Amino acid sequence: MMTSVISDQFRMLLHRKFKSTTKLLSVRKLKVCNAPLYSEVAYVTPKGPGFLQQGKEEYVGLRLKLWHNRRCFSTSHSLWGVFGGKDGDQKQQTLEDVARLIKHNEYRRIVVMAGAGISTPSGIPDFRSPGSGLYDNLQQYDIPYPEAIFEINYFHHNPKPFFALAKELYPGNYKPNYAHYFIRLLHDKGLLHRIYTQNIDGLERLAGIPSTKLVEAHGTFATATCTVCRTSYPGEDLRADILESKVPKCPTCKGVIKPDVVFFGEELPQCFFLYLTDFPVADLLVVMGTSLEVEPFASLAGAVRNSVPRVLINRDLVGPFVYRAPRHNDVLELGDVVSGVDRFADKLGWKEELNKLIAVETGKLKINKKEE
Repeated sequence: MMTSVISDQFRMLLHRKFKSTTKLLSVRKLKVCNAPLYSEVAYVTPKGPGFLQQGKEEYVGLRLKLWHNRRCFSTSHSLWGVFGGKDGDQKQQTLEDVARLIKHNEYRRIVVMAGAGISTPSGIPDFRSPGSGLYDNLQQYDIPYPEAIFEINYFHHNPKPFFALAKELYPGNYKPNYAHYFIRLLHDKGLLHRIYTQNIDGLERLAGIPSTKLVEAHGTFATATCTVCRTSYPGEDLRADILESKVPKCPTCKGVIKPDVVFFGEELPQCFFLYLTDFPVADLLVVMGTSLEVEPFASLAGAVRNSVPRVLINRDLVGPFVYRAPRHNDVLELGDVVSGVDRFADKLGWKEELNKLIAVETGKLKINKKEE
């Protein structure tokens, strides 16, 4: 609820500019990797240049700070973006339109959101597909219910089921596919601002996407931490034990060493909160292979400005593409993810270049495998 701190003029501007109810929540104070300290911040995007030109801060309630010089909007904690009224008679954007504008250098800060659906072509099961999904096939691990395998309290009680699963999912058992290398090509062309991935399989890293461009929202096997003394270890130090079906133990205190994968009941990695600066400046959002069911990752899809096109390459409609009125600049490529990425690469005229990249990088992986 807006308090008396907000001037009548500001109320009027909000009503006139947004014309819709906006959920404005708080952000707790935290340190963001490679970014300034953000405290109780949400960004607001006006649709015109004359908004808040006084050079001062205004407040909504007790916890929302507006930075007029950013001129962008994304909300906090639940990450809801601002959705204005209907797009009216604006022409529906197509994949061809997006590709043309990329080629004309109109989009230079592309943010990608990726889920398990980009890794299933590599042979890794997703979590929720009926019958084939991971949660439907965990009976062998003798757990009380499927989600328990990723619950931190259950892990402390019995870590063996997780490490049995980790042996199957461990990086190195699978190879990146067409979708991963498409994202790598975005980086090579200087177009990838950041990729936010739900995946813990490490295939983005294996495809050559640098860690500075990668936010592994649900953690990684690349590093690990002792659950007792909190000593950090490289993920490689756990490989031998995991592949031999052993529970890795800390040589210092004999506590269980857990890969830095985010379990239910744990905090997200701090680098996840780079979204505070990434999504307001993004000029294109690509959402690939995700059910958008797990929060807070799912709400990122609504955190870009209304003017920013969103390309959904997915088996089904998900998240805000389902429960909110479609934007004129939402582009939907439904069906097989790799086929959708292939169509995108074709519209961009990148197929030959992408296939060459895949051939070169696949050759490197084969050489590295032989050397091991």
